[in-house]
Amino acid sequence: MSDSDLSRRKDDHLNIVLDRRASGHGAGTGFDAWQFEHCALPELDLAAIDLRSALAGKPLKAPLLISSMTGGAQRSTAINRHLAEAAQALGIAMGVGSQRVGLRSGNDQGLTRELRRLAPDVPLLGNIGAAQLLERDGLDLARRSVDTLQADALIIHLNPLQEAVQTEGDRDWRGALEAIRRTVETVGVPVIVKEVGAGISAAVAQSLASVGVQVIDVAGMGGTSWAAVEAERAVLPADRAVAAAFTHWGIPTATSLRSVREALPQMTLIASGGIRDGVDAAKAICLGADLVGQAAGVLRDATLSTAAVIEHFEIMIRQLRIACFCTGSADLAALRNARLLPREPWRMTPP
Repeated sequence: MSDSDLSRRKDDHLNIVLDRRASGHGAGTGFDAWQFEHCALPELDLAAIDLRSALAGKPLKAPLLISSMTGGAQRSTAINRHLAEAAQALGIAMGVGSQRVGLRSGNDQGLTRELRRLAPDVPLLGNIGAAQLLERDGLDLARRSVDTLQADALIIHLNPLQEAVQTEGDRDWRGALEAIRRTVETVGVPVIVKEVGAGISAAVAQSLASVGVQVIDVAGMGGTSWAAVEAERAVLPADRAVAAAFTHWGIPTATSLRSVREALPQMTLIASGGIRDGVDAAKAICLGADLVGQAAGVLRDATLSTAAVIEHFEIMIRQLRIACFCTGSADLAALRNARLLPREPWRMTPP
């Protein structure tokens, strides 16, 4: 596939996600099955609640990650600038979208060391696909993904379902785990492995841990469905029908998070996939997440301005702080021990 075709595909993805034609709007994540036990007497100062966290050796003011969302479209340059400026202002982490197109063409989409200049103090994460690691220059791509950004860590994204239903997708994944192992050993920064919306099982997480992966982003079902995105893009009715059948395929975010945390008690975990607000973020932390990521939920604001992104996440941070307050949690460690109760079926949000 040519560079122009790859860029066009990324632009199609961006349009579909912005139009919310492939969004689960948070339904199906599994978070609606839980509710916090309310604390009517918190004995806390709301303003003093400590939301500090860390990732890749750098401190964070809140346990939030701007998740990977763009990589090939021309307008990504402005989007990435807005996101980097907001991450720096808020003291939260930022992961870029796939760097494949930028590294293999003359169009960097803003994925350069300029992002590091805009966000010098927060974790900045590079991104390459596991399928690209299987190519002859896979390790070189991984190293360049880090060097180009002066990144603090490298995200390797897993998207086998998307590749399988995409007419031009990469379908031979033999050797992917070994390629991840080689990358962990040679790239020189922590490696984060994330799914793109179908979740990671406990068994897969254990395999990743066995080859040295330091962080796992479960990226479960309930947010953007990349099968639905590819169904929207499909030209032939048969291709559309194949992709559409997998619109609701995957492990719900909450289910994936709980199972991976149980299997790997010491692993750093990121919860993403359909996170709607600070209450979902609080539930994710209580269920085992160290950080919480959001992508599509902030994408429209990212097309507008840095100020719009900052306002979006300031609202989310306020919500998270109030969730701590109303569970009697002075900090994130206390929130992890808050009482999270199964919600009565008649009160659950309908799908």
